[in-house]
Amino acid sequence: MGATGTLAAAAAAAGSEEEEKVEMEGGTAAAMVFRGTNYSLPRTIAALVLWLGGIHFNVLLILASLFLFPLRVAALVVALQLFFMVIPLNDEDKWGRKIARFICRYAMGYFPISLHVEDYEAFDPNRAYVFGYEPHSVLPIGVAALADHVGFMPLPKLKVLASSAVFYTPFLRQIWTWLGLIAATRKNFYSYLGAGYSCVVVPGGIQEILHMDHDSESYAYRWWRPGGKLFVNIARALKFTPIIFWGRYGTPIAFSTPMHVVVGRPIELKKNPLPTIDEINEVHGQFLTALQELFEKYKTKTGYPSLHLRVL
Repeated sequence: MGATGTLAAAAAAAGSEEEEKVEMEGGTAAAMVFRGTNYSLPRTIAALVLWLGGIHFNVLLILASLFLFPLRVAALVVALQLFFMVIPLNDEDKWGRKIARFICRYAMGYFPISLHVEDYEAFDPNRAYVFGYEPHSVLPIGVAALADHVGFMPLPKLKVLASSAVFYTPFLRQIWTWLGLIAATRKNFYSYLGAGYSCVVVPGGIQEILHMDHDSESYAYRWWRPGGKLFVNIARALKFTPIIFWGRYGTPIAFSTPMHVVVGRPIELKKNPLPTIDEINEVHGQFLTALQELFEKYKTKTGYPSLHLRVL
């Protein structure tokens, strides 16, 4: 399943530097809007580079090792990358958590990212939730609003499931682990849910990149992707979608474009370890209906009245 647009039904994590509370019409439940605070440019740029620059940094190191560095220096660089590729990850690392809090504090206001919660009081801090976040786009940057270090939602334990490829990428794997990301495997999903963690998943995953459209994606990045059926078939077979993307001045720093993440009310389910296909399809249908309703409700409010949601 994929969806294109600039709104997402997703979320997670409590408190904020700046917040706005709005009473919903015709009801007692309160809708909440959280907005990232804009800080000094140098710190913001540093946070963005740490958060989003890992892929480009590794590519530059590889190119420099191949074409610029002396053989001895190139060997040291490659050895360093391999070391950071295999060193065990620790999401509780003291300095790592400080870096994660720095990123979350200073990056949110750059775009800025706003989080709209339909019913804030519907979320119980003692329960675990599964959030379906759409769309993936080049990078699901809006998911930052859901990080527990940001603290917009009252969920103290939360993880974001990401492509396993992230956790084979030197430096990036450390930063994103500290930010609360884990590899998107069934084992991780079950394990963390069982331990009481809420989990954020992108149902369409990285394969949504195959269906991106320049007219309906977020403008945070410019991007180019090979076309044609052969490319699509190869990418699906490899479960890997190569794409070239760049931000401001050709750097990994994304363009400053407002983002809105919308969280709907929880869909209550009964625990069922062996659901039938019909039961799965019923819940899937509820999710799609809720996603479409959120999109239509908020697209005009957030400045995109002519945008259309495409579900694949």
